[in-house]
Amino acid sequence: MTMPKMLRNSLTATLAVGLLPLLAACGGSSDTGGSGASAKASATSGGEKAKRQANGDLAVPADADPETKKEYLMQNAIAACMKKKGFTYTPHVDSAGSGEQDEAISGADYALAKEYRKKYGFGLYAGAVYPDDPKAPNSKASQKDQESPNSRYVAQLTPAQQKAYTQAMGQYAIDGANSGLTAGCMKDAQAKVYGSAKSAAEQQKEDAAEAEKNRQAGLALNGDAELVRLAQSYASCLRKEGITVTTTQPTGIADDVLFGQSSKMPQQGTADMTKSKALPLLTNEISVALKDLECGKDFRAAYFPKLMEHPYAGGKG
Repeated sequence: MTMPKMLRNSLTATLAVGLLPLLAACGGSSDTGGSGASAKASATSGGEKAKRQANGDLAVPADADPETKKEYLMQNAIAACMKKKGFTYTPHVDSAGSGEQDEAISGADYALAKEYRKKYGFGLYAGAVYPDDPKAPNSKASQKDQESPNSRYVAQLTPAQQKAYTQAMGQYAIDGANSGLTAGCMKDAQAKVYGSAKSAAEQQKEDAAEAEKNRQAGLALNGDAELVRLAQSYASCLRKEGITVTTTQPTGIADDVLFGQSSKMPQQGTADMTKSKALPLLTNEISVALKDLECGKDFRAAYFPKLMEHPYAGGKG
């Protein structure tokens, strides 16, 4: 059974700041990828650091949307539960700071994208060239910025304490129809904030409705005459620049060049890449990224407003 979308977002943040250090200690790894034009900016409020109350709880922003408010309440509930179990947990909700970067990479904001791409390209190799720049994706500085009090807290625990911490927090177990949260503070917080878990049949029905809504959004965008025309023009411009185009669908073309570039990256990414080796690759990436931005300028100006009308998350449409 899959989790509700809102809960999935909240648990992702919780796992990232609380449990990933445990995976790293065991030799595991975490890899997150960015997305291009179909990506939507973070829904959290304002992009500013969350304010804390005297008791350590996060103050829920008055102007936050309902989903974001529940994320705040979820984090506060986990903190209270962990305190009762003898552990420290600092409630944490990711800010919308990455939303600006998403718009720059995707080209949703042309002026912002031009400034960003002139230095970072699509953000594929920039981290290796600018390791001390927190704005460079996957740079050492950006990864350090993502550390949280929970990461540092868990890292200083003994192995036995880390195991107890994980059990107290609970985990998301994947076991077919029985998938779900194990007993622990995340499950308790879920029940408190989101209510009791839905039955498999209820969740399946909700997921099917969401998938159909997404499919219809894709059909609307790919069937839009203006977008089809602009996508064809976009593709022609890219081909004249010597850039390969594998799709002219409105929902796919804006990501096509980015995915094409990322597919050429070494399998291990840029983790062990030297600056001297990454620099010429970044130079070429910047050139491609700027050409893509100019070729798709008119298309993106029309596409993103219509994407807001027909929110599309990817897949067949």
